[in-house]
Amino acid sequence: MSSPPSQPDVSDTSPLPENPASDPASLPPSPSSSPAPEELRLVLLGRRASGKSAAGNAILGREAFVSRKDDDEAAVTQECEKRRGIVAGRRVAVIDTPDWFCSKRPQEEVRRQISACAALSAPGPHAFLLCVPLDRPAEVELQALGALGEVFGPGAVSGHTLVLFTHADEVVEAGGAEDYVANQREDLLELTERCGDRYHVLEAGGGAEGAEGAESSVCRLLERVEQIVRDGGGAHYTSGLFQEAEARVQQRQEEIVRERRGGKEEGEGEGEGEEEEEKDEAKEREQAREEAERSVHDLTLDTIPALFASSPPPSFLRSIWETLLGWVRAVTKYIRREALLGSVVGMLVGGPLGSALGATVGSVATEVGRRKHIKKQ
Repeated sequence: MSSPPSQPDVSDTSPLPENPASDPASLPPSPSSSPAPEELRLVLLGRRASGKSAAGNAILGREAFVSRKDDDEAAVTQECEKRRGIVAGRRVAVIDTPDWFCSKRPQEEVRRQISACAALSAPGPHAFLLCVPLDRPAEVELQALGALGEVFGPGAVSGHTLVLFTHADEVVEAGGAEDYVANQREDLLELTERCGDRYHVLEAGGGAEGAEGAESSVCRLLERVEQIVRDGGGAHYTSGLFQEAEARVQQRQEEIVRERRGGKEEGEGEGEGEEEEEKDEAKEREQAREEAERSVHDLTLDTIPALFASSPPPSFLRSIWETLLGWVRAVTKYIRREALLGSVVGMLVGGPLGSALGATVGSVATEVGRRKHIKKQ
């Protein structure tokens, strides 16, 4: 019996760590005077080894998520995880997700993970960051956009998804990322066009600019996210899925608050000032909210469509193909070799007798070879 899945960890929310790039004076001027959202909720999406967790760490300015630093493509993130921080003067929540759209995960597990993502990002994310490595073809991501639209709604792709290019330092020389995409990668151009031409090249902190370049890259990324919010009317993205998730989270939050208050002894908390009571109540509700999000993690939301139709296991199809291919190669090899032997015999004998003898030798040799092949199996 397998052990139950681990719950998403959102425990590191107080106090909020601060990114070294948090000096507002270092930010470029905003194109709009509208206030920034109270908290930017960012959902990281992408295939395994696409740099999702590393991108989350870069955004938060610390090792918030486990990230593989070698070339091993084994999936690191197995459950949805949420971390918070102060980044460039903004409150930011980052939700890291497993590989949903191009993995061999069972359908029910994928549905459970999408439910967890909806709960952790409820009432809705401000942006989906689709992590795309520049050193690989983008066919998988192009297919994933269709699934993303089916799960979260078409507006999620056209209005709230930003392509976050990763692994740029492995294929692009300094200052050449945009030229590389425009001149050499039609697949990436198509990807960005389907996402409203929204993209950002995430700098890893190497090169001449080092950490300062990485911090500046994160600041520019958040500016692009806030532009997405402004273009969307100043609010986060929402759909039936996120509305249902928020309703369930709020319901569970109220239950937790009532349970905790009911367990307090009479007179506990009396005598505190009004301001302290308000702070304690706000903290209590925040903690109840986090617990509620975790409790919704294992529920299956009815509004998730069935995207992944059942099909024969890939290993079964592969075994059939390999078996057929082996027979074709064997038969072709024996026919060519034995037919050549018959032709040689016919040429040496000559005349009608040679032709008949050659055909007979070729047929007999072919049959002997076929029986030997069958005996070996």
